[in-house]
Amino acid sequence: MTLIFPNRSRTFDETRKAVRFTGYDGMFEVRFLVEAAALGQSAAASASELACLGAFDAARSTIQEAASRAYAHRRGNNLTLTARDFR
Repeated sequence: MTLIFPNRSRTFDETRKAVRFTGYDGMFEVRFLVEAAALGQSAAASASELACLGAFDAARSTIQEAASRAYAHRRGNNLTLTARDFR
């Protein structure tokens, strides 16, 4: 099946300094977490919610492509995307 992203919502995880979003493989929900460093936030430990969400929105299509590639290789319902996934 193909991974799709019909829901544009995303949330900031303050504890992990990352952005959460979901995709769907048929009826199965796949949860993703994108680390602040992968969003280009150089000081990931002090990355703000506004900066991370803005970076996510600006790169949404690239992030979804990386998420699809990661899912194809690592199947699962919880995946964390790091800077390595965008190379």
